[in-house]
Amino acid sequence: MQPTTHNQNTADHLANERTFLAWIRTSIGIMAFGFVVVKFSLFVKQVSLILGKNTTTPSGNYSGIIGIIIVAVGAIVLLLSYIRFKKIEKQLIAGQYKQTSNLVSVLTIAIFIVSILLLIYLISSI
Repeated sequence: MQPTTHNQNTADHLANERTFLAWIRTSIGIMAFGFVVVKFSLFVKQVSLILGKNTTTPSGNYSGIIGIIIVAVGAIVLLLSYIRFKKIEKQLIAGQYKQTSNLVSVLTIAIFIVSILLLIYLISSI
């Protein structure tokens, strides 16, 4: 038995909302990871001060910056996912949904760049 147009439309809207909520969880996870990176940087600085060691090397400042960048990426993901949610909602209401993967592409590129920065930082701190 085929679902009616009303049920299909409702299912599409609910699927759009579930996808949006998944993007929100993703952005929160990204921001939390960035927060941990920044706090770990501060923790290392505090421990080095307590131990009386001055470990302010040029690579020592990058983890805080990288953490802030990661939090910013999470915030951008949140904003872009909301824009995407509203765009798809309008398309569903008009009955003219067009699939795009722009947000996925942008997020993949951004996280790849941040991961390269993290790798460079980790390699330089060995």
